[in-house]
This record gives sequence, C-alpha cells and structure tokens, in this order.
Amino acid sequence: MKALLWLLLAVAVAANAVTSFILVGTTQILVSLVTGVVVIASGVGLFLTREKGEDVRTH
Repeated sequence: MKALLWLLLAVAVAANAVTSFILVGTTQILVSLVTGVVVIASGVGLFLTREKGEDVRTH
C-alpha cells in the first residue's frame, strides 16, 4: 500500500513538472489540478498509514 502511494506521489509530482513545460492553457490547468489532487491524497494516505514509531518529533 505504501509503495503504491509513494509511486503515485512521485508520478504526480513528475507529471506536474513536465506538463508545465509541454501543455498550455486549459489543458495544463486541468492536468495540474488532477495531479495536485493526487499529490495531496497520496500525501494524506502516507501520513495516515505511518507507523507510530515514525513520529518526526523526538522527545
């Protein structure tokens, strides 16, 4: 599950970067919107599926 989320995150970020050079106008906006939603969703999914020991804070 985590591997799929990481793959989606990486592909969406790469696609968003590439489309800003290739596409223009409405198509670029729509593709950026879709890839942005995928990035946010996969980031939230990764956050929610983290293990309790993976907390960033060190106390």
